[in-house]
Amino acid sequence: MDVLSVPEERGRGWYLSLMAPNTKGSNFAWLDPSRLYCNHQAFSDCVKELLQPFQNESVDLVAGIDAMGFILGSAVATTLSKGFLAIRKAGHLCVPTESQPFSDYSGREKLMEVRNDVLRPGLRVLLVDQWIETGGTMRAAISLVEKLGATVVGVAAVAIENSEGGRWIKERYRYSHCIPETLQAQIDRQHLDSFHSFVSLTD
Repeated sequence: MDVLSVPEERGRGWYLSLMAPNTKGSNFAWLDPSRLYCNHQAFSDCVKELLQPFQNESVDLVAGIDAMGFILGSAVATTLSKGFLAIRKAGHLCVPTESQPFSDYSGREKLMEVRNDVLRPGLRVLLVDQWIETGGTMRAAISLVEKLGATVVGVAAVAIENSEGGRWIKERYRYSHCIPETLQAQIDRQHLDSFHSFVSLTD
């Protein structure tokens, strides 16, 4: 499927086949979800599907996680007509911050920060990231939000894998992702059947 084309029939998650497989080796994530953002209808449908479980929830602020969560989170915030808060990797904010250590999907130890002059008790925050693999990054973001007294309304991502960390999030927070049940097993084994047609088109 051409990255910019829009099919006449658009079922739930139709745009997931636009995601590209990893062709650069183990130093990179196993796929590139951001390819679907290039298609205006795919991007719009993805955001709408992510927000469905939160239609009856009060959201004061959307927070996105460095770095790809900024793209999806900003789109979610704009759709909700809410502000957007960036949760950053350490060293990028020139103001007082709250910090939280974490391990990312590659197992590397890192530090996450958020400015400490926005989050406060009573503020209801929707957390957004592009993908939740091990859950370490999102759990750090949750800790930062709650440490500053705000409430996590829910967690949204293109996909949440059923890893130990992914299940931890699903069991404790309202969540939303774009993966139909029929595709969850493919997500969990980190290989989509759609990759076969993608590879044949790019060989």
